[in-house]
Amino acid sequence: MRVIEKTEATASLAEYTTGVKEDPVIVTSKGKPIAALVSIENTDLETVSLSTNRKFLKLIERSRARQRTEGGISSDEMRRRLGVKKAGRA
Repeated sequence: MRVIEKTEATASLAEYTTGVKEDPVIVTSKGKPIAALVSIENTDLETVSLSTNRKFLKLIERSRARQRTEGGISSDEMRRRLGVKKAGRA
């Protein structure tokens, strides 16, 4: 892991991303971590965008909390409500 103080980070972003697959870069401010450059594999831009979106994460957590307290419906019931037939059925 490479650690660099924000005030000393004068290289281009491209330079900092070189080698990030093997060696993440942590950016600090007054010694405290504020950002990280890490390799991301087997994903797409939409997944990365949603996984860092605070509004989306709050929505997911509210849904999970509601599921825990109120329960949910089966996938068969959801298909019935939406009028969708199960794959392989005629």
